[in-house]
Amino acid sequence: MTQIAPEIERKLGIVVERMPAFSKSVQKILEITRNINCTPRELVGIIEKDPVITLKVLRVVNSAQLSLPTKITSINQSVVYLGVNTIKNLALSIAAIGILPATNAAGFDIQRYLMHSLTTAAFARQLCSVYASNEADPGDCYIAGLLHDFGKIVFAQFMPEQFRQVLARNAETSQPSHHAELELIGADHTVVGAMLADKWQFPAALVDSIRSHHSPDAPATAMNDCLRMADLISRQLGNGGMEHPYREGESPINPARFGTDLGRVVAALGDTDKMMAEATNFVQAGMSK
Repeated sequence: MTQIAPEIERKLGIVVERMPAFSKSVQKILEITRNINCTPRELVGIIEKDPVITLKVLRVVNSAQLSLPTKITSINQSVVYLGVNTIKNLALSIAAIGILPATNAAGFDIQRYLMHSLTTAAFARQLCSVYASNEADPGDCYIAGLLHDFGKIVFAQFMPEQFRQVLARNAETSQPSHHAELELIGADHTVVGAMLADKWQFPAALVDSIRSHHSPDAPATAMNDCLRMADLISRQLGNGGMEHPYREGESPINPARFGTDLGRVVAALGDTDKMMAEATNFVQAGMSK
């Protein structure tokens, strides 16, 4: 993994501290759900005390994409129908969307960023269920996918001039964004994203996956493999951005786990159109007032 200069690391640390923290209720959700003995009642009690998250969770739960048999009117009903992990991940998704800036001086496309993050999250969760169910928690893989590119938001919001140069370089060449970031900023979005996830007190394995998702020598853990493959599939299906488009002939991610036929892996995910529709719904629910 690339080492960054101490001065760059210090500068990034200052920038990360300027990012808003999750709300107290979301921090509490993270805290209690790390306990395997967390009860649905505890989760419901926390979410119901946050009217904004409650409203948006119910909006997504009652969306056409989820096709539940009856209208859900409470967080308690949501947990009964969808389970603790799904509601936790939904609340965290909405919280992460909620702290995004509406605009940025770098000209970074927030809407495309969200679609890529949410589809990568959904694909990572499903890949874990299919290929690594005994090695990692699919819910943790979902969060890794959701946050894997969050460092780009830090750059866009607090280092806009430098990140604008990165985006311009991407538009002019075929160079991936993390290469341009390293050259023009001195570190890439994986480094600052991992620093932010660490600040938010996510588990070490998840922080490491965010940090290493572009590293060719990343350890072949279930979370790393599923995140990197989900990122590739999301881009291959058109949900990347101009800063990191899919390129024909990209090297397969851990052939020992997934094989070398990307089409077969995509087929194993199931209904990707439905997952992408759900991601669109998450964006609409999260960004609306």
